[in-house]
Amino acid sequence: MWKNAADYSINKYYIKMDNFITQLKQEIIDVLNLEDVKPEDIDNNAPLFGEGLGLDSIDALEIIVLMEKNYGIKVKDPAQGKELFQSIKRLAEYIAENRTK
Repeated sequence: MWKNAADYSINKYYIKMDNFITQLKQEIIDVLNLEDVKPEDIDNNAPLFGEGLGLDSIDALEIIVLMEKNYGIKVKDPAQGKELFQSIKRLAEYIAENRTK
């Protein structure tokens, strides 16, 4: 069981983040029409581009539109986008911290 309230709070955060990451994976699968991919197929820490999920610049634009439409987040700086798209985990953390919807 939990040693103290802080342990419970931290664990509750991770459970919520895990659920959000799964939701975000499904949204990306849907918007990019990745027919043969399931959320559990996507490694949370793998790169979204190149050797990871293998996305391209058109896919990045679609994810940016998804972020704006679903979460009210606008990515204005290409350097920021590059950092955000390092992994699904990094993208989910950024959305969780900056969402307006």
